[in-house]
Amino acid sequence: MNLKFFFTLFLFCSFTFSQVKLEGIVSDSLKIPLQSASVVAINNNTNGLESYGLTDEKGKYKLNLKGNTSYKIQVSSIGLITINDTLNTNEENIERNYALRADIVLDEVVVKMPIVVRGDTLIYNADSFKNGSERKLEDIIDKLPGVEINESGQIEVEGKVVNKLMVNGKDFFDGDTKIGTKNIPSNAVDKIQVLRNYAEVGQLSGVRNNQDNFAINIKLKQGKESFWFGNVTGGFGDSPEDNLYLLQPKLFYYNPKYSINFISDLNNIGEVAVTRRDIRGFGGGFQRPSSRSGTSIDLGDNSLNFLTSQRNALKIENKLASANFSYSPRQTLDLSGFLIFNNSQILSKEVSSIRYTNAGLGIPDEDTDQANTEQSNQGLVKLSASFKPNYNNQIDYDILARISDDSQIKNNTSSILGLTSQLDEVSPYNINQNLSYYYTLSEKNIFAFEAQNVIKNEDPFYSAILQNDPNAIDPFDSTANAIGLDTSLSSYELVQNRKILSNQLDAKLDHYYLIGPKSNINFTLGTILSRQQFSSSIFQFLDDYTELKPEPTFNDGLVDNDVDYRFNDVYLGVHYRFRSGKFTVTPGFSIHAYANKNIQGGVNIQDNFFKLLPDFETRIQLKKGESLTFNYNMRNQFTDVTRLARGLVFNGYNSLQYGEPDLQNALSHNLSLLYSSFNLFNYTNVFARASYTKNIDQIRGLTNFENVIRTSTFFNSNFADENFNLFGRIQRTFGKVRTSLNTSFNYSKNNQFIQQRQSINERFTQTYTPGIRTNFRVAPNIRVRYRYSITNNNQGLRETKFITRAPSVDFDAYIIEKFTFKTDYSYTVQDQTGEDSQSFQIWNASLAYRKDKDTKWEYEIKASNLLNVSSQIRNSANSISVFNSTTFIQPRFITVRAVYQL
Repeated sequence: MNLKFFFTLFLFCSFTFSQVKLEGIVSDSLKIPLQSASVVAINNNTNGLESYGLTDEKGKYKLNLKGNTSYKIQVSSIGLITINDTLNTNEENIERNYALRADIVLDEVVVKMPIVVRGDTLIYNADSFKNGSERKLEDIIDKLPGVEINESGQIEVEGKVVNKLMVNGKDFFDGDTKIGTKNIPSNAVDKIQVLRNYAEVGQLSGVRNNQDNFAINIKLKQGKESFWFGNVTGGFGDSPEDNLYLLQPKLFYYNPKYSINFISDLNNIGEVAVTRRDIRGFGGGFQRPSSRSGTSIDLGDNSLNFLTSQRNALKIENKLASANFSYSPRQTLDLSGFLIFNNSQILSKEVSSIRYTNAGLGIPDEDTDQANTEQSNQGLVKLSASFKPNYNNQIDYDILARISDDSQIKNNTSSILGLTSQLDEVSPYNINQNLSYYYTLSEKNIFAFEAQNVIKNEDPFYSAILQNDPNAIDPFDSTANAIGLDTSLSSYELVQNRKILSNQLDAKLDHYYLIGPKSNINFTLGTILSRQQFSSSIFQFLDDYTELKPEPTFNDGLVDNDVDYRFNDVYLGVHYRFRSGKFTVTPGFSIHAYANKNIQGGVNIQDNFFKLLPDFETRIQLKKGESLTFNYNMRNQFTDVTRLARGLVFNGYNSLQYGEPDLQNALSHNLSLLYSSFNLFNYTNVFARASYTKNIDQIRGLTNFENVIRTSTFFNSNFADENFNLFGRIQRTFGKVRTSLNTSFNYSKNNQFIQQRQSINERFTQTYTPGIRTNFRVAPNIRVRYRYSITNNNQGLRETKFITRAPSVDFDAYIIEKFTFKTDYSYTVQDQTGEDSQSFQIWNASLAYRKDKDTKWEYEIKASNLLNVSSQIRNSANSISVFNSTTFIQPRFITVRAVYQL
C-alpha cells in the first residue's frame, strides 16, 4: 500500500458513486425556497431507506439513486404537509421540484430522517446508521458524518474534543465522554443530539461566544425509561502464564426524576475501559474562571511518570468500579455526581537506544533495558447541585475530590551506568470546588459570579540504588563527588522526600450590559490568589544504615528546599461584543496588577508590576453551517514553585535540577484561524484550524551533562520560541461510502542550551491520513486507512528524519442476522535516516452469536494479537536526544465470553 493508491481511491469515489442523480428545489406555496427540508427515497422493492438529504439555503436537494428502480419519495418540513411521490429511475439523471403547503395537521407519518437540523442542534437517528454489528455507543458515533472518535476514545466535533455527554438531558460522568462511548449499549440509543454553541447557563447564551462549545445528548429508546437496562459480560481464557478472566457489569436506570448507572470492569487481558491517564486528566467539567483573562499559572504535576500506557505492557490487571447518578427532587433543583475507583497492576519492559543531540560535546550514546512493576489506586468523587428558582437566578455548586496511591519499582540496566534499582511512590489528594451565581437584574443587565478553589497535597518519594566500584572510576563518580556523596561504598543508595502544598482561589464577577439586540459590553473584575509551599530533602544511606547529608560543591552547597511561593493577580477586563450582518466581533483587554513573592533560605524575593493584555475575536457566519473565526490573545505565563526552588531535586537517577528564584513570567502571542463547514446538501464536511504562538522571555533550561547524567537549571531566555500548527479534515459521503482525508502540519522552533552552548532546535512534522469506509445495512462493511507521517528534526549538531507508514483495515459483518464477525489489522513501518527500517503488526478478531436481535444471551470468542507479536517499536526526538525504543506487549490471548442483556 502507498499514499498514491489512497489518493487515487479518494478521487475515484468522487466519480463512481454518483449513480443516478435526483435533484431539484423544495419551496413553500409562495415559491420561497425551504432550507433544511428533508427528502427521503425509499426503495419499493426492499422497503428500505435508500438515500436521504436536506435542502441547502437555496432549497436545492440532491439524492443518489440506483438505476432502473422504483422509489417512494417523501418530502417534508416542520409545519408543512408531507408530499409522497413515486419515481421510477432509468439510466438518466432526473430533475423534480416540490412545493409544500401549510397545514395545522400533518396527515402523513414521516419516515425518520437520518439527520435533522434544528437551529444549532444536529439530531442523528441512530437506527439509520446501524447494521446490526454495533454493541457500544462508539460503534454508532464513529459512523456519523461530522463526528469522530479520536485515538484516545473521545468524541470530536469539528476538531474539538467534546467534554460533556448527557443521557436524556442528565450529565453522564461529566468531564469525559470516553466512559459513555465505551459502555452505553448501542441497542438503547434512539437519537444522538450534537449541541453546537452549547451554553450551560441559558441567561448567558446571548452574551458570550460559545461557538467552540459542544455537547452530546443521547436520547434513549422508548421502553428504556423506568426500567433497568444494560448488560453483563463474563469470560475466561488461557495464556502461557496465567488463566484469563473478564467480568464487566454495566447497568443503567433512567426516569424523568432520577437516574443511576453502574459500570464495573475486572479483567487481566488488557481491555481497559479507563486508563490511569484518563482518570488523572478527568476534569469533571470544571473550567477556570480566569481562562480568558490572559493569565496562566501552573501549579505543576508531581504524579508518577509510568514507563508505558495501560495498552502497551507485558501484563495488565485492572479493576474498575464506577457509579453515576442524577436526582431532581423538584423542578428547580438538580443533583448529580459520580464515583470512580480504579486499581491497576502492570508489568512493563522496554529496551531503548538514546542518541544525544550534541554528540560532539562529550555526551556518550546510551542503551538501556528497563523493567517496571507498576501499581496504581485512584479514587474520584464528584457532587453537583444546580438551583434555578426562576429564569433570572441560577446557583451552581460542584466539588471534585481525587485521591491516589501510586508506586512503581524500576530496574534499569544502562550501557553507561550499569544496574540501577529505583522506587517511586506518591499518595496525593486534590479537592476542587466551584461556586457560581447568575442573576438577571433586568432586560439589559446580567451578572455572573464564578469562583473556583483548588487544594492539592503531593508527597513524592524517590529512592535509587546505583552500582559503584570504590576501587575504580565509575561514570557516576564525578556526579557523586559534586553532590557530596560517599564514594567509598559498593553502591550509592539515595533517598529523596518531597512535599508540595498548593492552594489557589480563582474568582471573577462579570457584568453584561445589553446595549441593543446585537451588542453588549462586558465588565470583569477578577482575582487569582495562589500559594504553594515546597519542601524537599536528599540523603544517602551508608552501609550501617545511617544517613549522610550531602554537601554539594556547586549551587552554593544547597541541597534541601523550603520555599513559600505566593502569587496574586487582580485584574479588570472590558469586552465589547457586537454583530453586524455576517460578522460577530469581540475586541477587549484586561489590566492586571501582579504581586509575586517567594521566600526561601531567609531571602524574600518580590516582583510587583502591571500589564495590559489585549484580545480580539471575529467570527464570520458565511452561511448556515459555514463559518470562519479569527482569534488573537496575549497571555502572561507563570511557573510553578518547583522551578523557583534553589535546592537540588532528583527527577531520576540521571537527572538533577535546581531552580532560579528570580524567574520572571513569560509572554506569548497567540493567533488562530478556524474554518468550519457542515453541508448536508452534498454530504461534505470540512474543518481547518491554523494557529501560531510566539513565546517571549520563555523559561528555558540550562543543561549540562556529565556522561549521561544531566543537571539543569532555569532562566528567562532572550530568544523567542515559535510554534505553528495547521490541521485539516475533509469528509464526503457518496451513497453508502464515506471518504475522508486528515492532514496536519507542525513547525516548532525552540532555543536549547546544552553544555553552555546555545543552539536552535527545529522540528517539522507533516501527517496525511486518507481513509474510506462503507456503511451498508446488509452487506459487510470495511474501513481502510493509511497514515503517512514525516518528521524532520534539526537538533543543533544532529539532524534526524522519521518516516512512518501505517495502513490499517477494519472489517465487520452481520451474517444471517445471527453472527457478528469483526476483525482489525494494522501494520506500522518506521524508518529513520541512517538506520534500518523497523515494523510491527497487530491483528485482532472476534466472532459473536445471538439467536436474534431480541435474545437475552450472546456468545463470543475473541482473539487479540493473533500473530503473537512480542513487541512494538517507537521512535521520537526531543531537544536533548533521539529515542528509539522497543516496548514488549501481551502475547496472543483467546477468550470465550457470554453477554446477558437486561
